[in-house]
Amino acid sequence: MNRLRGKPIAYGEAKKLASHKDVKVRLKLAKREDLVPEILYFLAEDPSPEVRRAIAKNVSTPRHADLLLSRDNDDGVRFNLAEKIARLIPGLNDAELNKVQELTHEVLELLAKDQATRVRRILSETLKDIANAPPDVIGRLARDVELVVCAPVLEHSPVLTDEDLLEIITSGPVLGALSAISKRDGLDEELTDAIYYTNDVEAIGVMLSNKSAQIREDTLDRIVERAHDIEPWHTPLVERPKLSRQAVLRLAEFVAEKLLDTLSTRTDMDADTADAVREEFSRRMEAAERSRTRDEGGPPEDRAKKLFEQDKLNDKAVHEACQGGDVAFVKTALVLKSGLGLSIVDKILDIASIKGIIALCWKADLSMSTAVLVQKRIAKVNPREVQGSVDGDYPLTEDEMNWQLEFFQDSD
Repeated sequence: MNRLRGKPIAYGEAKKLASHKDVKVRLKLAKREDLVPEILYFLAEDPSPEVRRAIAKNVSTPRHADLLLSRDNDDGVRFNLAEKIARLIPGLNDAELNKVQELTHEVLELLAKDQATRVRRILSETLKDIANAPPDVIGRLARDVELVVCAPVLEHSPVLTDEDLLEIITSGPVLGALSAISKRDGLDEELTDAIYYTNDVEAIGVMLSNKSAQIREDTLDRIVERAHDIEPWHTPLVERPKLSRQAVLRLAEFVAEKLLDTLSTRTDMDADTADAVREEFSRRMEAAERSRTRDEGGPPEDRAKKLFEQDKLNDKAVHEACQGGDVAFVKTALVLKSGLGLSIVDKILDIASIKGIIALCWKADLSMSTAVLVQKRIAKVNPREVQGSVDGDYPLTEDEMNWQLEFFQDSD
């Protein structure tokens, strides 16, 4: 402690020293913890910021002096006050904490509104784990415009209710605040849904990595459907504690090979799903080999034209190109085999018209199995909306398919 050594100082002497002209004398006095409250309060109004900083730091300073210091125009005074509170609170028992709260509530309110970020930050770090911290103070800190201030309480504070968090999530908080909330232990489904609908890619990734976060199965399925081009989501998705069969199979279509291997070893899959994942792995290896061969044969458009001229641009060639995700090859093949213009083919695929794709594949004399792949792999149609089956016939009549093609030709 910063207590003066030697015998206790008499009240009269302390009062005299508190008015001493030499600031060093007053500063030395301000560091003592054995002074009566009256002297400490007097020094809280000292003209020297150094003296007031020492009083703000002094654990013996009475709470009404702390209130005075919380309004001080010197940042250092207010920071020392916040730092003192930060040192005191963690070591107090519930009874002592309640007493401190009663005495310092107004001080905490003022510090939570402080113009200096470092003051608000240290307060937030201090109160983040305190179960009976003042709700209004925590609420203000949680909505702070500085991430370093709001993040600690958003991630940890038990004072924040689900209603508080939901309101903050939907209010468009400062960048990074949603990620802090996403780290909270035991997030319920209403909160994870709200985080998903913000479309904050980073926050959703953090939420997926939070094993304690409860995420609805249909919400996870939606995330998986969006995850193809969002690589940071891949690992946490593969490692989620529980995934639906549909989610597992969809992930198997696009995650990296090392993650596909992780996916195949999940213990919560049934035998059929595990077999499907292994088949996908084999398909991926075969597609990689075909891709290498294609690369050696030149640009995809040229390869498709060459095969067409050789009368080898058949259903198998288009089917394999779909499996490998070779969009340029498939588009060129559809143009050449259907006799329709590139602008029409582009339009049908770009808007992912399911009936239009079926009609286009039929016109190109492709199998329904390939038409399903064109929907899923080339047009990126949601698997739940794909029409037709890999071993079935075309689900539309010839009149319906001709009408679809005429519609797109007329609108071109």
